Amino acid sequence: MTEPQTLAPSPNGDTGSLLDRVPGQAVMAECLRGQADVWPRSWLGRLLGVSPLAEENRPWFWGALGEREVGRRLTRLGPGWTVLHAVPVGAGDSDIDHVVIRLKGVFTLNTKDHSTQRVWVGGRTFMVNGQRKPHVRNAEHEAARAAKLLSAAVGWPVAVRGAIVVVDPASLTIREQPATVVVVTSRNLVPWLTKRRDVLSPADVADITAVAAQPATWHRAPRPAEDGQALTTRFAAFHREVLGARRVRVAWRVGTTVAVLAGLVTGAP
Repeated sequence: MTEPQTLAPSPNGDTGSLLDRVPGQAVMAECLRGQADVWPRSWLGRLLGVSPLAEENRPWFWGALGEREVGRRLTRLGPGWTVLHAVPVGAGDSDIDHVVIRLKGVFTLNTKDHSTQRVWVGGRTFMVNGQRKPHVRNAEHEAARAAKLLSAAVGWPVAVRGAIVVVDPASLTIREQPATVVVVTSRNLVPWLTKRRDVLSPADVADITAVAAQPATWHRAPRPAEDGQALTTRFAAFHREVLGARRVRVAWRVGTTVAVLAGLVTGAP
């Protein structure tokens, strides 16, 4: 097994600013912590393309990829927008994937990576490959929680709109949008945000941004700031390792298929 990988905390215990957190920071950390308990692949495993990703860590891995993709798209918003990633909230390990602040309002984004899956939405019903998921309820809870915490911190009511961001689904059918949150694909997220009408003044945005960037606004016991960039580097290296193993498996399948076909051809009467 490899040594556990942890984020480097601030040497002085400073909780820092949430503006410094990177997309997928919490789930990347969980994925790498879980992988620290996995035995390294043998030479034969590497030769055959056995994936280094443990089955129990797949949800963290794919969740991190989804949040990183949404974070990449949010960089297209341009100046004037404030985006917070992986915001620790409450008293435990919960976090809000993304919080977006602008004249157009405050938004909490709940990222769901449903790549290659069929998604169907009808009001409060959210189905993935025919199975019901609690995404609408969770997104409602996040938005309400954010509104309560920001309102308490700024001293006046702050409205927050929740959104479920579906990353690269095979198909997305929206029979009816939920009444309290919106469902949008990662590709359509930025256009959807930029088309909202302005509901806040510049002074409102400045006040909300100032309190939103403070960890104590969201979490009862903020932890020391962590090096998100170093974590991103380690996760990216692990991602390349997973992709490399996948390419090896594909090469083996292609080679086997070619060999079988060649055998059929040469053995034909």
